[in-house]
Amino acid sequence: MVFPCIIATGKYVPDRLVTNREIECALGEPVDKWLQQNVGIKQRYFLDEDQTTSDLVVEAVRVALNRVGIAAKEIDLLICSTDTPDWFSPATASAVLSKLGVKDTPGFDVNSACSGWVNALDLAARRIMTDPAIRYIVVAGAYAMSRFLDMQDKYTATLFGDGAGVVILTRSDKQHWLGSSFRSFNEDYDALGIFTGGAACPATLENIQRFGPPSVKFMKKIPSGFNRENWPVVMKNACEQAGVSLAQVNHFYFTQLNLHTIQAVMGDLEQPLAKAHCIMDKYGYTGSACLPMTLDDAVELGLGPESGELLLFTASGGGITMASSLWRWL
Repeated sequence: MVFPCIIATGKYVPDRLVTNREIECALGEPVDKWLQQNVGIKQRYFLDEDQTTSDLVVEAVRVALNRVGIAAKEIDLLICSTDTPDWFSPATASAVLSKLGVKDTPGFDVNSACSGWVNALDLAARRIMTDPAIRYIVVAGAYAMSRFLDMQDKYTATLFGDGAGVVILTRSDKQHWLGSSFRSFNEDYDALGIFTGGAACPATLENIQRFGPPSVKFMKKIPSGFNRENWPVVMKNACEQAGVSLAQVNHFYFTQLNLHTIQAVMGDLEQPLAKAHCIMDKYGYTGSACLPMTLDDAVELGLGPESGELLLFTASGGGITMASSLWRWL
């Protein structure tokens, strides 16, 4: 039987560093101390004017390809998770492959907001197990939310950053993907997102004059303990599929939105915080890109994972969607 395994990681952030101090200047009020103490964010990176989402993915893919000596033409499929695509249509994945110089490799986008990369990873795993023609799949998470920020809105302008992270999957005769779990809270689909510019509220001149350009907004207050309460459910479900306890997991990679939430969840699970690598202090919140970026950052810093260790990816995002996936490192 054939199983999927992760053989490489990569990430990329644009050059433009945006400190909390710069955000303060845009807002006209102090936020640095609060952000560092309550969220854990010190800085983030924004796209340059001539960059877009696909450019971030291209650079992250190149990093991963170089690490394992694979040429872009050897990619059999690219799945791109993003809710800030280059365009509504066509798929950003197609632009990425074109920019990599690949003419006929298929690709498609996945959008389940910030949990999308875990969904894409699950899709890629199943594709490898069911399609004997596939050898390498690139699973990318990408975020260019700076394009959709209202810099006068302190609830969003303070949080988001841009970046891309990828993994490369290939075939193995040993089981490395152990299970996934998903949840949705669809009654809160309208809590957070970009609610103008689409079919429900097209970007007509009248709508732009009334609502402003498309921008990300918190439309409802999400309870502060929402992720703390619900993450453990999908985490335990993923582990139960493999007959593994949470205590056996060596590395936890979470949505990088709030450091205190991660600390609280690890405490609730009675797991050492050292198992949960965090990057929001350096990169801000990069949505569907933050999980592969966190994994790559740990790899670059020599913080694991090591061969045979268990990794648990857990994400949540607008919709509200949640996902968790358990893997054994090659």
